[in-house]
Amino acid sequence: MGNFNFIETKISDVYVIEPKIFGDNRGYFMETYNRKHFEEAGLNMNFVQDNESRSTKGVLRGLHFQKRHSQGKLIRVSKGEVFDVAVDLRNGSKTHGKWEGIILSEENKKLFYIPEGFAHGFLVLSDEAIFNYKCTDFYAPEYEEGIKWNDPNINIEWPLDKVNNVILSEKDKLNIGINEIDLREYPDYNI
Repeated sequence: MGNFNFIETKISDVYVIEPKIFGDNRGYFMETYNRKHFEEAGLNMNFVQDNESRSTKGVLRGLHFQKRHSQGKLIRVSKGEVFDVAVDLRNGSKTHGKWEGIILSEENKKLFYIPEGFAHGFLVLSDEAIFNYKCTDFYAPEYEEGIKWNDPNINIEWPLDKVNNVILSEKDKLNIGINEIDLREYPDYNI
C-alpha cells in the first residue's frame, strides 16, 4: 500500500514493513512513516514520542514493557545492524509468551511494528548501531518492567554467534521470568 509493503508475521498485529526505496547515483529517498498508508493497511496508531539510541556490539537492551501506558513501537535502524524481538504479553492471545524477531539494518531498511501489549528488546550485531523508534504512548518509568532476555520459557533464538559477549545494563540484569509476571489487572494487556 502506497510506499510500503506490510508483511504479517506469525504473531497477530506484529508487522515487518518494507519501505519503497527511490535511489539513483546521488543516493536514496524513502518514507519511514506515512499515516495515510499505514491506516490503509489497518494500522491506526497515534505516535506521541520519537526516540533514538546508540549502542555498541553485544549490547542487549530488554526485554522491556510498561505495565501501564503500554507503548506500540515503529522501529528502524539507521546505522548498523540489530536483532529486534517482540514478545506477546497480551492476556487471551493465542500467541501469549511467543516471540517474533527480525534483523533490522541500515542496508535492509526494514521497519518493525510492535503494538501495545508486548515486551521488546534488541541485540546489537554490528560494531555500532543507531536505533530509532516512534512510540504510541509516553515513557512512564514508574511502570517499566523487564523480562530476562534468556528466559527458557520464551526461548528466543538470539544470534549469539555474531557477538563475543552479551552486555546488559545493571537494571536488565535484574529482570524476571515471564512466568513471574501477572498482567491480568492491566487493561493494556487484555484482548
